[in-house]
Amino acid sequence: MTILIFLFLAVLLLTYSNGANDNFKGVATLYGSGTLPYKSALILATITTFAGAVCSYFFAAALIKNFSGKGLVPDNIVQSADFALAVALATGTTVLLATKFGFPISTTHGLVGALVGAGLVAAGANVNFSSLGKVFFLPLLLSPFVAILISAGLYIILKKSRQAVGITEESCVCVGNNQWIPVIQSQSHSLNFIPLQTTQIIVDTTSNCANQYQGKFLGINFQSLLNTLHYISAGVVSFARGLNDTPKLVSLLLICNFFSIQVNIFILAIVMAIGGILNARRIAETMSKKISTMNHGQGFTANLVTGCLVIAASKFGLPVSTTHVSVGSIYGIGLVNKTANNKEISKIGLSWVLTLPVAALLSALFYFIIQLFNK
Repeated sequence: MTILIFLFLAVLLLTYSNGANDNFKGVATLYGSGTLPYKSALILATITTFAGAVCSYFFAAALIKNFSGKGLVPDNIVQSADFALAVALATGTTVLLATKFGFPISTTHGLVGALVGAGLVAAGANVNFSSLGKVFFLPLLLSPFVAILISAGLYIILKKSRQAVGITEESCVCVGNNQWIPVIQSQSHSLNFIPLQTTQIIVDTTSNCANQYQGKFLGINFQSLLNTLHYISAGVVSFARGLNDTPKLVSLLLICNFFSIQVNIFILAIVMAIGGILNARRIAETMSKKISTMNHGQGFTANLVTGCLVIAASKFGLPVSTTHVSVGSIYGIGLVNKTANNKEISKIGLSWVLTLPVAALLSALFYFIIQLFNK
């Protein structure tokens, strides 16, 4: 019974870290484009992620099966609490470390690495690497590239369409006070600091002023329509993330048998929401500000692509990463508008490469230690 309690607590830790690293990703474009402030975007993310997590019970049975480890290692190991505990601890630790340093990594990727690490120690050559490649690696590897291509192509189409119907970007003039402090030396050789105010005028479209669209579409103000669609798309992405990630976490609780699957899902949905509320800030800054600058239309397009791809993956039981898809979508648009931050993407890419081996090593170590204590 003790090992089952530890397993339950480890899964709660993993779920908390998942919420901290992943919850804000669906609304990152709202914050990055200036459509919503941080707190408002976080509230939207929390509500819609929670809804997706609860609804995962009805739509994602295939993911629960895949991430129980069945087909990857022998069934007698999959049903072992020791194995599940090692996987949960390793994945949770990996995701928490990434969150602390502001790297938006994939919990899915961490789970896969942990399953492999503990599986190799527990089953050795009996790990089904064929299943690993088809069910896990291929979707994880291809999803960001698919997202880049689709988001870049769709953005070009939508931009051309907007221009064709006469919707234009509105330039703006920002007028404000700019304070500077000259240093004046007096006759007594003392230094005086006197703050002065000057008027600053900036003509811009995105960097220093709020970018707006001018014109109407089907009799509706285009900017208001786009903002509404942007809110909806962000909600869809967050909903899709909750829908896709929760079953992977619930799969680790199947052994405990403390509660029904419905209750387990509800508990994890609450813990996931708390993790996002308390620890999403660093990931928010990376996702919203550092990958690429974006305006309302670009943010909406990225969210639309991310939401559609993740929901489709959930439907077919493909363990894609919302992180990979979301980053790919934002980066794809950044490539088109030439604002992509390749240096930041290189850092994120490196964190993705390290996620699997770090999770695998930690999982193998945890499983080995757990086995020692059980002897």
